[in-house]
Amino acid sequence: MSLFELPILPMSATSAAGGCASGGCATGGCASGGCSTARPDQASETSRREFLKTATTLTLGAMSLTLLPGAMAGDESSSAAAPPGGGHPDAKKPMYGFLIDTTKCIGAGKCLTACRVENGVPDGQARTWVERYVHFKDGRVEVDLVPEIGYAASGEPQPEAEDVLRAYFVPKLCNQCVDAPCNQVCPVHASIKSPEGIELVDTDRCIGCGYCVQACPYGIRYMNHETNVADKCNWCYHRVMRNEQPACVEACPTGARVFGRIDDPDSEISKRLATLPTSVLKQHLGTIPLTRYVGLTDEVT
Repeated sequence: MSLFELPILPMSATSAAGGCASGGCATGGCASGGCSTARPDQASETSRREFLKTATTLTLGAMSLTLLPGAMAGDESSSAAAPPGGGHPDAKKPMYGFLIDTTKCIGAGKCLTACRVENGVPDGQARTWVERYVHFKDGRVEVDLVPEIGYAASGEPQPEAEDVLRAYFVPKLCNQCVDAPCNQVCPVHASIKSPEGIELVDTDRCIGCGYCVQACPYGIRYMNHETNVADKCNWCYHRVMRNEQPACVEACPTGARVFGRIDDPDSEISKRLATLPTSVLKQHLGTIPLTRYVGLTDEVT
């Protein structure tokens, strides 16, 4: 009901007539000993004030009844949107990172076997590998692949110690780029990023065009010759979702591979990142890798 629809309240009989209820003074006078002493203009002002007071009360009451259901509905919707346990629907997902310490890697090869077994990687292909870099005093740099049986057990000929300036091992795996080129070129959106920032391949959607394989600047992706779809390291995402470490991290005998939450300052990886100088592969590309390295040299590509 609007203000203009409210009924006009009648003025009192005394005010309307200018005297007592009989239209004049009753015999013997009014109860007060005579007729009302209120002037017509005063009575009219009093009635107008009473009318406005009543109208305002009714109008505000109507507005309250109109707005209240909406406010209650808003509260109910907010409550319904909250996930079980009282968490906020916009709560941030955990963010993960990977750290490779080249000063600790000994080329044992156990990480390679663990990855193959855990993820069913076909023979002749790999989600992760380890490279051996040998810097000679004459300026030469040789790069070899470490076999799964490990460098020490491979039987490969060893360079003469007096000819070597330094040597080290560099594990390679998916860099899980924040700005991933492989994700951008997929024509069917089979290359996806998880809420935790991990690049995945939707094998049901992938059509095997190989665009993402060509777009990866780190050579991580490959066409799985058993499934005929794109494949890659995904940091053992299925294990991560069970709060487990990637298979290669568990298998490393020297702790050269470190995995964990980079949004948790108390995690092992966060503590190391805060105290050790690190770098990434091909920083000039601007892909912002989440895989970082300790002891990386300019010769490593």
